[in-house]
Amino acid sequence: MYLDYAATTPLDPRVAEVMVMQLKENYGNASSVHAFGRKAKVVLEESRETIARSIGADTAEVFFTSGGTEADNHALVGAAFAQRRVAGKDHLIVSAIEHHAVLDCVAYLSTLGFCVSYLPVDERGRVQPDVLRELITPRTALVSIMHANNEIGTIQPIEEISTITKEYGIIFHCDAVQTVGKIPVDVAKLGVDLLSMSAHKIYGPKGIGAIFIRKGTPIDALLHGGAQERKHRAGTENVPLIAGFAKAIELADGERTEIYDRVASMRLSLRTKLLQSVPGLVVHGDEQHMLPHILNVSLNSSVYENNDESLLLNMDLRGVAVSSGSACTSGSVQPSHVLMAMRCDERSARSAIRFSFGKYTTIEEVERAGNTYISLIQSIYHQHTVHH
Repeated sequence: MYLDYAATTPLDPRVAEVMVMQLKENYGNASSVHAFGRKAKVVLEESRETIARSIGADTAEVFFTSGGTEADNHALVGAAFAQRRVAGKDHLIVSAIEHHAVLDCVAYLSTLGFCVSYLPVDERGRVQPDVLRELITPRTALVSIMHANNEIGTIQPIEEISTITKEYGIIFHCDAVQTVGKIPVDVAKLGVDLLSMSAHKIYGPKGIGAIFIRKGTPIDALLHGGAQERKHRAGTENVPLIAGFAKAIELADGERTEIYDRVASMRLSLRTKLLQSVPGLVVHGDEQHMLPHILNVSLNSSVYENNDESLLLNMDLRGVAVSSGSACTSGSVQPSHVLMAMRCDERSARSAIRFSFGKYTTIEEVERAGNTYISLIQSIYHQHTVHH
């Protein structure tokens, strides 16, 4: 059973239908002036309008990318270079728990002469706006803080942060890949200048995303060539994927409250079940500011001295697809940078499992997954006690 919706989601059949139609019938290049091109252009611009409306943006402020990663890179690299050239600002601030699309991008920028500061988070994975204030210098060009974290589900105080960035005239980027279509995202209310989104987290296709660029924000293009996307991103637009993205966001907005309530109750029931049945279970994140579809748990290392990294594999062997929230780099399992930033101890962090739910998840699946996890912990722990 699939309980890894935060990693990606299945394609909604209604989205697939729209895409197939476009793939078969609408093959014109949206930049061509003839009838075939104009037909593609109409779908392109209608899709852009749908997505803009969803986040409260102007149609002219939404630009298509190949996904969340490109949107993050475009925001960071584009704004960093523009700010350095225009204003001589070369300092970037990002939170310590950003997605690697942000962290690896600023690490790259630091090799090109930019200075990077990392905003810490508390034990629940939230940034403190007043700590941000202390990191700001006259050379700060950009602040990047995600709307909600993909591993633990904690939602950040974006509105408070944007008040601060506005005060200092700093560009504010927000990675909203995990939140668009799941909780309300309104760029005016959030007060952000740049925002990243992706279709495949909301039952749309992979390989398509978008970046919101507030009018007047200085930003360079990442890709150079044709004049597509008003010169912000060269390359022929993929109309079938874009139409699929628009359909997905439209459906997500329409079904949002219903899905929210369903997955939130699943999360609560699994959380309750695991806390009751697994002594020393730690639930990560901030319950007061939490996405409804993510539950990240690990084992307290004082109770389980031998935390088993094969938990994930064992869950998979028992037919439950979940994630560890940690990236396996070069064969060594690194504990999650998110949990480490939350001052979770390393042994406990290594036992982390992220359950994430979606609109096709059933309460029976959640029950079964919970039972599987509980019996697995009992068998592993039993083995370890026998060995001692």
